[in-house]
Amino acid sequence: MDPQEAFVTRLRRHRERNRITLDDIASETRVKRELLEAFERDDLSEWPRGLYARAWVRTYASAVGLDPIDTVDEFCRLFPHGDRRTGGTVQEIAAIVAHPSEYRDEFGHEVDRRRGTPQINVLPKPTWRAALSQGARHLWMRLAGQISFYSRAKRTPRTSS
Repeated sequence: MDPQEAFVTRLRRHRERNRITLDDIASETRVKRELLEAFERDDLSEWPRGLYARAWVRTYASAVGLDPIDTVDEFCRLFPHGDRRTGGTVQEIAAIVAHPSEYRDEFGHEVDRRRGTPQINVLPKPTWRAALSQGARHLWMRLAGQISFYSRAKRTPRTSS
């Protein structure tokens, strides 16, 4: 039995030992019973990835009486669905403190094509529309200030000394 199957089997046996049904867990966690059944069969094809997968495992562990933190940590080590992508975060933190990172991730992750090289503490470059609207806003504020000054001056009666 591989480690993934052993993990899922251990969770299922703990649930059965505590006489908790999948319907009880489904109502408590608001996860469909079919997805929980698939999880107990070690079929995560319909499961979400990342944060949601970890949240589902955390609530499952809490519902059956296991330590949710240890269970999620083990899930993340064994399943790619629990991917935390800590490598990038650790390397970004190391760059901030100007210290080389010695962190090595347990799993090889495919490259996220939607994201280029990490930009740390960099504001996006303003577009020409942003510069134009900012200039128009400054001009409007100056004009509005002058208009209100002149309108107040006309309304205030002059006193003769």
